[in-house]
Amino acid sequence: MQAMLPAFHPYGPSHKAVLVITLAVFIVLLLLSRTRWAELSQRVLGTILLALYPVGLTVHALYGSLSVLTALPLQFCDIATLAAGIALWTRRPFFCEVVYFFGIAGTLQGLLTPALIYEFPDPRFILFFIMHGGVPITAIYVVTAMGVRPRPGAVLRVMGFSVAWYAVIAVVNYALGANYAFQCAKPVQASLFDQLGPWPWYNLSTIGLGLVFYSILYLPFAFRKARP
Repeated sequence: MQAMLPAFHPYGPSHKAVLVITLAVFIVLLLLSRTRWAELSQRVLGTILLALYPVGLTVHALYGSLSVLTALPLQFCDIATLAAGIALWTRRPFFCEVVYFFGIAGTLQGLLTPALIYEFPDPRFILFFIMHGGVPITAIYVVTAMGVRPRPGAVLRVMGFSVAWYAVIAVVNYALGANYAFQCAKPVQASLFDQLGPWPWYNLSTIGLGLVFYSILYLPFAFRKARP
């Protein structure tokens, strides 16, 4: 029988430690990006991010928290994690754009306002923060250290991808009675969703806010010439 762990509390000691560790990892990666270890460090992080989904399935199965309603890699942060891993391995511009916009507009919120009940040292706590720390790190890393910046049209391109993904999620939620992307109910923990109106209208607010965030995130690159 597993020992009962205390519930996670945002900005408690474990959360604050995670924030410090995330910042430290980002600084280390930036320093390594100027050395011969740059490519290796990128691929190590990319491999870790790509491994999170299968490892997470195993951990949730062992801990009895796996179900058809939570097992699919369809959350906003799941897509961002897969894009991050591919971006770090391939440097392909589209995946770099997806992780940049998704990672800062969405996954960073999960790092700062976690929808989490598991406390350290529960493995699900560790997996959650590897994802929600690793994706924002990658989002900033790809446009700085790797120099793969959003191309002209990136906002509309990623917005189109986002809306298509959101539509697929709606079908899955309807078919399974699930709540992927929090389309059917807001997180129990305090989050930005609380400011976006009641269900179902907050879904429209989320899409509109995504366009605003993407546009703001593109501004630093809007007047830069694309690399040949």
